[in-house]
Amino acid sequence: MSHPVFFDKNQAASYDERSKKLAPLRDTLLQLAIAILSTLPEDARILCVGVGTGAELFVLAKRFPSWTFTALEPAGAMLDICRSKAEEEGIASRCVFHKGYLESLPTTEKFHAVTSILVSQFILGPEDRREFFAGMAERLLPGGYLVNADLSADLSTAEYGRVLEAWARIQSGAEVPPEQLERMRAAYSREVAVLPPAELGRLIGSAGFEEVTLFYQALLIHAWFARCPSETAAR
Repeated sequence: MSHPVFFDKNQAASYDERSKKLAPLRDTLLQLAIAILSTLPEDARILCVGVGTGAELFVLAKRFPSWTFTALEPAGAMLDICRSKAEEEGIASRCVFHKGYLESLPTTEKFHAVTSILVSQFILGPEDRREFFAGMAERLLPGGYLVNADLSADLSTAEYGRVLEAWARIQSGAEVPPEQLERMRAAYSREVAVLPPAELGRLIGSAGFEEVTLFYQALLIHAWFARCPSETAAR
């Protein structure tokens, strides 16, 4: 599988500050994820793929104090920040920090849920992206949950142009010059795999998940939950 370029030390250091304007959208998504995952066992094991600086990890760890986490992140600088924050929050003992991509994580340990928040959009090849979702399915227990969020839209529609402008405005806090909007449009068509929601949902289903459900949308951010087949269904 080809891999996207990840954050260097300087980018990692400024990541949380640059992400502040989108934090309310992310926080709402994560509160819904809490509701979706609330039926998991008290001692559930959670895999956070592309954990970055740990936004979803800290929200889930605070709400479910007996859960344990594997934080997977290829960018060492980002993972270092996540680890440092976990130590400050007093949850590092509940976490395993793994630097690398999904295929570098052993398949021997199975998880009750896996999260992937704004990660798969950077995998440009459709088959590579399907393999990414299949790799997460492979690491889940029967009946385990996926919570996935990505940028998603039908780039061919007029609606996309209107949503993109609002998306750019929320990040800049001001009117967006036409040339900036065109640069963003070009980047999203070339450097990020922005797929229509229905197509992305089908891709997740083709990777071994069932009950694929779109549960959240905020401008370009769309989020799904899905489950691995149970042992009964598998038989």
